[in-house]
Amino acid sequence: MKAVRPGASTRPRTGVVGYAPGAYDLFHVGHLNLLRRARLSCDHLIAGVVCDEVALQQKGRWPVVPEDERVAVVAAMDFVDEAVMELTTDKLLTWEAVRFDVVFKGDDWRGSAKWTALEADFAERGVRVHYLPYTEHTSTTKLRAVTRS
Repeated sequence: MKAVRPGASTRPRTGVVGYAPGAYDLFHVGHLNLLRRARLSCDHLIAGVVCDEVALQQKGRWPVVPEDERVAVVAAMDFVDEAVMELTTDKLLTWEAVRFDVVFKGDDWRGSAKWTALEADFAERGVRVHYLPYTEHTSTTKLRAVTRS
């Protein structure tokens, strides 16, 4: 099973490689904040955009915006060096395919069973988990509720 579908990148990977996974559905300021902050903490930022099937597994619903469009939006940002399509829910398989030094996640995940276990698994591989502030006032869930999609 492939973990990711590589994205196009003309920028060489140098220094600290960061990875920021997410669905990035209905792209909003919270996504923008996470990616901007992640870029400040690494030399090469890879955004992992989960495919539609993975989003369904993780969120329990299909994304509003199709996966290819979500990748295109994220890849167009100047501070994102590379965007890949994440094809699995297994972050360790993703790491094997992508190889990053630090993974970025919103701090709303800090202390969750999943990410506490991942912190230990990543530490064994020399990968650091860096939690970034969650943008409280907006989320895809809130946007979906307002638009009823």
